[in-house]
Amino acid sequence: MASSGTSSFPGRWDVFLSFRGEDTRFNFTDHLYSALTSRGIHTFRDDEGLERGGEIQPSLLKAIEESKVSIVVFSKNYAHSQWCLDELYKIMESRREKGQIVVPVFYHVDPSDVRKQTGSFGKAFARYKKVTKERVLRWRAALTQAGGLSGWHVEHGYII
Repeated sequence: MASSGTSSFPGRWDVFLSFRGEDTRFNFTDHLYSALTSRGIHTFRDDEGLERGGEIQPSLLKAIEESKVSIVVFSKNYAHSQWCLDELYKIMESRREKGQIVVPVFYHVDPSDVRKQTGSFGKAFARYKKVTKERVLRWRAALTQAGGLSGWHVEHGYII
């Protein structure tokens, strides 16, 4: 999740991009970010360094809250990041409470794996034995909700 500046917000964001950096940063997400910004769409993506460490920073939470739309790029390792799952929970909360539009992109993953937490998403949850039950339940609910939304399925470089 690369740079667009996280310390100051010039106003409301048009789009917030959520993605697992190691999976899509230097390919799909960069192309998506470039396409959006070249059309004048004020798009937020967070800094690479933000994922290191503990909780989501207040500036990132504010960016989610101030966005009209969130695009969530679900990739093979998305659920392997507690950071991404916390971010998704906040996005789905903003959808519920503020009516934010959420558009999922299923990047080389089956939407049902996101919705049901199977495949690579199920493997990720098998690793979360030390995470509080409440937090895991929040993540699962957010994935189920987001996986049930209409979005794009990208497979072999094509939207299907």
